[in-house]
Amino acid sequence: MFNIIGIGEILWDLLPDGKKALGGAPANFAYVAGVLGDNGIVLSRVGGDAPGTEILAELKAKNLSTETIQIDAAKPTGVVNVSFDNGQPVYEIVENAAWDFLELTEDWREIALKADAICFGSLAQRGEVSCKTVRETVNLAKNLRIFDVNLREQFFSQKTLLKSLNMANVAKLNADELPLVAEIFEIKKINPAKAARDLLVKFGLKMVCVTRGANGSLLVTKREVSEHAGIASAVADTIGAGDAFTAVLAHGLLRGWTLGEINEFANKVGAFVASQTGAMPDFPEEFRQ
Repeated sequence: MFNIIGIGEILWDLLPDGKKALGGAPANFAYVAGVLGDNGIVLSRVGGDAPGTEILAELKAKNLSTETIQIDAAKPTGVVNVSFDNGQPVYEIVENAAWDFLELTEDWREIALKADAICFGSLAQRGEVSCKTVRETVNLAKNLRIFDVNLREQFFSQKTLLKSLNMANVAKLNADELPLVAEIFEIKKINPAKAARDLLVKFGLKMVCVTRGANGSLLVTKREVSEHAGIASAVADTIGAGDAFTAVLAHGLLRGWTLGEINEFANKVGAFVASQTGAMPDFPEEFRQ
């Protein structure tokens, strides 16, 4: 069993039908890591309010520890208003939430030093306080550092991307993010595999992963390229499917799986999550490692 950390935002996704679902990429990632048999750990922060209390209860119900979740007496628990455009989620992310004020405590420091993998994104770096904490925590992790680019609205900058790619040894982007990041860093967009390889070389990464939703994925290392055509599923919503893919990426890399093995299982897990409502569905036994 490996210690796999997701650091950053945790929040309620407020869905169009009035329901709400526990979300935030780090929590989604850690949940699936736990399903796969690893020790999934969430480093985040909630308000000392009713929504925060509900998040703690939901995490416990999902077999995730709440001991690493900080409580903020002044700031509210994060929420995101979710709508859908042609089946793809559109997010309105409320600012000045508790997770914008993450603190690097001694407990978090010890956890980061023992991490086998840590996954972080750009969103939790939108605020000065949480940005500093995310970067300091990630730099304590000595093994696998995955930057899940996860661009959201106006909450990223060239500086954030540069700092993050320099901290990471694996980068994961979706098919829409790759050309945008390539343009920012003046990488020629001849084709996705070439752009991913050039990004890998530019930042000294071990792997670049490009997800394509229902159209599969692309994994690129210095010596190998693996493409997967995707797995068909009846889509309920795609919230959390990419985070599930990233969890499999960490799971497989830590176990020395081939790129083909990672690609196959990650697409299978991502397709299952997309077939369910919300980012943390109950998984059948076949997915448990």
